[in-house]
Amino acid sequence: MQTQTHPLEPFFQQVVRNSYEGALGLHDPDMTSYVAHLLCEFSRADRLYPLRDAAGHPVEDLAAWIEASDPVNGSAPSFDAERSVRKSIGDFALFVGGMYPEAMQPGHRRGPHPSLGELIQAGKESYYIVSQFNLFEYEKEAPLFARLSDGFERCVLGLALVRDELHKHNRLAPPPVQ
Repeated sequence: MQTQTHPLEPFFQQVVRNSYEGALGLHDPDMTSYVAHLLCEFSRADRLYPLRDAAGHPVEDLAAWIEASDPVNGSAPSFDAERSVRKSIGDFALFVGGMYPEAMQPGHRRGPHPSLGELIQAGKESYYIVSQFNLFEYEKEAPLFARLSDGFERCVLGLALVRDELHKHNRLAPPPVQ
């Protein structure tokens, strides 16, 4: 069975590759593909907050996500659930940190929220935790998450460059942060 790609995936592959390889010297095709796929996923607004509360509403509080990822002291029912939520935290932090950093500025959202630095730290830590799931079905992708964790700040910067490039051509991105 052949998987169907998102219609924007070739476009995002190219723009991410241009920013990651061309501007930052990050020559990692797996990382480029992952980030391009992430942009496709988040092109649908309902995918930004995958964690839901008991009533089915999206959970927007990062602290609640971190608690939901903890199988010992939090509410994660298993280590697989921990990995899934931690992957979501890393994805969210990478996307928001690179494409919408103004969302972390005080006054932009209601209620308490982390600073951009705290968001980046949570994303980096979350990808590291995901990389530690390196056995069985997760063995092949664990090294990618280790590289994403190690280079998290550069990946965020790469997405900021993607954002700037998209804005320059008036495509799919908000204006750059001033």
